[in-house]
Amino acid sequence: MTNCLSAIYEEFNRYIYHLCLKLTRNTAEAEDLMQEVWVKVVRNEEQVKQVDHVKAWLTTITMNTFRDRYRKNVRRSKYMMSQPETLDVPILDLVPNNDISTEEQIEKDAVTKIVQEKMLQLDGIYQKTLWYFYVDQYSLAEISTLMKVSIGTVKSRLFRAKARLKEILLSDDNIAEVVLPA
Repeated sequence: MTNCLSAIYEEFNRYIYHLCLKLTRNTAEAEDLMQEVWVKVVRNEEQVKQVDHVKAWLTTITMNTFRDRYRKNVRRSKYMMSQPETLDVPILDLVPNNDISTEEQIEKDAVTKIVQEKMLQLDGIYQKTLWYFYVDQYSLAEISTLMKVSIGTVKSRLFRAKARLKEILLSDDNIAEVVLPA
């Protein structure tokens, strides 16, 4: 480590440690994070000479390193459960299955059919707005271009259409029981 890096380390060591501690809320993790930060600083020693605000540069490195570690942990925890050292189940059983069950698909289809039937009771302009937004998945800007109105008008039509559709759905006693179970 050069004299320049030694001076930077001496000056900002405590600051980086406290920032790491604030981010991780754990002394062991803060020390690990701090070590990663200083490794990155040493690896990018050439850039130090070009930096005008060293403290801001170090803060950015610390924040980015923390985010990277957090994302890595989230990805890892999504696919792996906490298990003892020896696994009694195949590793593929630990991978989440994002497919919906047959019962959920039937229920989803039934609800979709009910909503589409009730949409027919709406005024044409509201039907079109809901259809463009939720079924065709157009953006508000695209809908405003298609319907030749402002984005604000599209937003208000969407709001009114949803409110009216909710009223229609809740006025039907059979549907109200399914939509809002007691």
